[in-house]
Amino acid sequence: TNLGWVSTKTLPKPATVLTVGIDLWSDGTLQSALWASIQRVGWGLAFGIPIGTALALIVGLSRLGDDLIDSNISAFRFVPIIALQPLLVVWLGVGETVKVTMIVLGVAFPIYLNTTTAIRSLHPGYRELADVVGLTKQQLIRKVVLPGALPGFLVGLRMAVAISWLLLVFAETINASSGLGKLMSDASLFAHTDVLILGLILYALLGLITDAGVRLLERRLLDWQPGR
Repeated sequence: TNLGWVSTKTLPKPATVLTVGIDLWSDGTLQSALWASIQRVGWGLAFGIPIGTALALIVGLSRLGDDLIDSNISAFRFVPIIALQPLLVVWLGVGETVKVTMIVLGVAFPIYLNTTTAIRSLHPGYRELADVVGLTKQQLIRKVVLPGALPGFLVGLRMAVAISWLLLVFAETINASSGLGKLMSDASLFAHTDVLILGLILYALLGLITDAGVRLLERRLLDWQPGR
């Protein structure tokens, strides 16, 4: 674009994107949009992670839980979450609840799948040893199951964080009054490509920052593993 090979109507110059970012920051618009988007992702993770983990523990530790829950979730996860949007709007309206709910659903599935797989993959000898030393069910979960399933859980967490930002882009098109999605939606109506590119860059940066946070957590919690 700087060299004139691409029209500025198609793709703005980097300096233009930087300028519009500074302008939006100066009048407070950008901070407000960022905070609204971060809050939605934060609430989605805060609810989705415990739900996915709890379901994984029930399924991984109980044959009855496996029979009642796993097959239903396996079927449900093939339904695109975006396809549920019209039904969720009917049930929950167009406020913040439906936006957060979409993110919760997207977060819970990878947490559930990876943690369940990790629990099922634990060496049977660990449970036999737990029985020998007389661990209670709670002690078994706390001292054997959770540490053993931690690597799988963290893989699911990295996937969940990425999915949360992807779903946020779509969720913020549902009658949002604030957020990066709202900012970009308004910009598209007036063909402000500089704001659109700025929004995409910010989504990417937020995703990279949160992923780096999970990777740091992974290195700290799994420092006992070889090669870390």
